[in-house]
Amino acid sequence: MFAKSSNRVAVVASAQTSLKSRWANRQHVDLISEAVSAALKGSGLRIEDVDFVIDSGSDILDGRSISNCGFLGAMGAHHKEESRVEEDGLWAALYGATKIGAGSAEVGLLIGYSKPSEGDVSAFYWSQVEPFYQRPVGFGHEAASGLQAQSYLAEHGHSEEIFADVVAHDWAKAATNPWVETDDVPAADAIRASAVVAAPLRELELARAVDGAVAVVITSQRVAERVCPTPVWITGIGTAIDQHAFARRERGSLPAAKVAAEAAYKRAGIGDPTKLSIAEVSASSAATQLMVLEALGLASPGGAPALYRDGSEIHLNPSGGSLPADPIMATGLVRLSEASLQLADRVDHAPAGATSAVVHGAGGVGMQNHCVFTLEV
Repeated sequence: MFAKSSNRVAVVASAQTSLKSRWANRQHVDLISEAVSAALKGSGLRIEDVDFVIDSGSDILDGRSISNCGFLGAMGAHHKEESRVEEDGLWAALYGATKIGAGSAEVGLLIGYSKPSEGDVSAFYWSQVEPFYQRPVGFGHEAASGLQAQSYLAEHGHSEEIFADVVAHDWAKAATNPWVETDDVPAADAIRASAVVAAPLRELELARAVDGAVAVVITSQRVAERVCPTPVWITGIGTAIDQHAFARRERGSLPAAKVAAEAAYKRAGIGDPTKLSIAEVSASSAATQLMVLEALGLASPGGAPALYRDGSEIHLNPSGGSLPADPIMATGLVRLSEASLQLADRVDHAPAGATSAVVHGAGGVGMQNHCVFTLEV
């Protein structure tokens, strides 16, 4: 739909707040308004030009029903068409891009936000598991991540030592990203020495939940060519969902991520994803990050650890990815924002000469749901 469309959709501007373990002195509205104002500033567009607003958040994490109603002013959604996506922010981008591509609007504002420091992240995920057999015994996101890691190691004969290399790589990248709080960047030895949380995964091998907000402005081709010197074009989108019952899933791989990626590549006309410049991916643990890279076709099954050991032609998470900073419900939209800024060469941590990217977002216990975008300049 997108690569061959006569009305292409572009990311023309984006911004995010600092991603911190805890924003003690800022409320949701403060973070959201900061991201929205920064995204529009210098974009050539005003809030009056925005046709619709789509936001992603969680009533459970926010601690109130229909929580977005309290943030509409900060979003600039007053007297505008506004929709809420109770899923990772990359699904808001899917909704918005489809809307513009279909010709029903020209300018969309996408917002993702989260303050997990004010809630119980484990309880958030417990609310999503099967309620009669799994929830009563405490099965949740961490337990699912541990089982996935065990299965991945068993299926491919790897040592758990590989996980620390993945985490160390992403934290080193995050240290160059001014939007990620990185007071203490752990080395591989410190990662391997951290406490076991869900065997074989250790504390530092699980994604760190952070507070923050992100805003992305997308437009039709006509508007993009008028206001933006370097539009970043959305060329493909795919999405898929795995079984809700964790016991019925393939634990050492992520087939739904593979289906989503294949759909995006087909729409974009991409035959060999290893030729892409950038991969900005979401993961709940070091193990699932390896599984995501394989599902995206960037490595063969079991081959993703070599991307960190031997190096990769594709730049993996130049922003640091979600392991150092996981603003739950906004993580995938942060990946889209980061990839578009890098392709437009608007950030210092952008890889030189990058022209294309694959972006991945996920949601649910054990990364049940997946969304994939492809971009190019």
